[in-house]
Amino acid sequence: MSEQWLTMTATELGQRIADGKIDPVALTRSYLDAAEGHPMVDRIYARMTTDRAMAEAQTAAERAKLGLRRSALDGVPISWKDLFDTAGVATEAGSKLLAGRIPDTDAEVLTNATGQGLVCLGKTHMSELAFSGLGLNPMTATSPCVNDLEAVSGGSSSGSAASVAFNIAAGSIGSDTGGSVRIPAAWNDLVGLKTTIGRIPVAGTVPLCAGFDTIGPLCRSVEDAAHLLAALEGTKPADLRGADLSGARLMVLETSAFDDIRDAPMDGFKAARNRLQQQGAQIVQADIPEVSEALDLSGILFATEAYAQWQAEIEANPDAMFPEILNRFRSGKDTLARDFLGAWRRLEELKAIYRETTAGFDAVIIPTSPILPPNLERLMSDSDYYVTENLLALRNTRIGNLMGLAGLTLPTSVPSAGIMFLSAPGSEERLLRLGAAAEAALG
Repeated sequence: MSEQWLTMTATELGQRIADGKIDPVALTRSYLDAAEGHPMVDRIYARMTTDRAMAEAQTAAERAKLGLRRSALDGVPISWKDLFDTAGVATEAGSKLLAGRIPDTDAEVLTNATGQGLVCLGKTHMSELAFSGLGLNPMTATSPCVNDLEAVSGGSSSGSAASVAFNIAAGSIGSDTGGSVRIPAAWNDLVGLKTTIGRIPVAGTVPLCAGFDTIGPLCRSVEDAAHLLAALEGTKPADLRGADLSGARLMVLETSAFDDIRDAPMDGFKAARNRLQQQGAQIVQADIPEVSEALDLSGILFATEAYAQWQAEIEANPDAMFPEILNRFRSGKDTLARDFLGAWRRLEELKAIYRETTAGFDAVIIPTSPILPPNLERLMSDSDYYVTENLLALRNTRIGNLMGLAGLTLPTSVPSAGIMFLSAPGSEERLLRLGAAAEAALG
């Protein structure tokens, strides 16, 4: 029975706990044993928090017996990207620059989730300081892709995705600055939710770019995403009952999103789009030229802020970084303040135009990524390939970050090819309802 638990959704596990059919202690022990026995655990988990997990599971079991469960996921074990502070446990953000960094308190979102009864299994590997969409990290560990063990898993929440895809966590919490939840979720056939900036508190989270950093779940279903979002906030989950695609208005954004797209992601998107139409969605295609201009601004915006955030640590020990990541940070080194501030001002204007253009639609849909997971060894040996694939991997997801949107990626019929839904800021509940209906249509 415990092997079946490992493949259930987090919501299903929570319901079984509520029904008295699963003991949280046995469930947590099953996940810990599965992780400890997994041949690639050292490439997925940076460190396990076994004692904490068992203690939290025990108190969850006691609450369940007394009928005092705190949420639908009380007693469900999940993993956390290694940039969320955990009291007394190293939080190093995938970087040797932060080796031995041990915070005194939990991140605010971890405190919230613990208060809702979730069990913390451990911390997962990630791209260095979260600044890559590929998940390649030769300085600590590179997590595997569930569909291709010779490929990267996507970043920067690489281990988060792998922990769920390889059935050694029921869900995971990652961060998304330019696509870091959605890329690994898509490449590992998971659901990934990018939240609106500022919706979920980032206190106690190792930063990358404060102007774009967001937090969100990677999981097995849209229902899981709704419950995990609620746990992070300490609120009630979105009501997904009766979700329907009939009359839903969707825009296929043609600007930039299909440039240089590979065959497999295109096939997955086309098949998904057709299924959505068959279930009643109204879909139109449109260009928004402002998106292309915003993408052109993204280099100066992301790299400048990221370098400003980490300049002191980087220049004190540059040899501790993978050269490709070091170069990406340093690309923001010489930006003039007037250029950086001017880019932000222009971005705000472009965002306003985008939101006005898309106001009549429930969501914009595009392929989550125009490429499949790249080969690990080639990324290590071919610098041009690394740069090209990293920029392509993040190209579509960055649209959501630049425009300040909520975003949701769902698996399609093609492995590692996701379809992404982008909606207005603060619209997560409506987006999740749309996602639940789309998930049912896509099967």
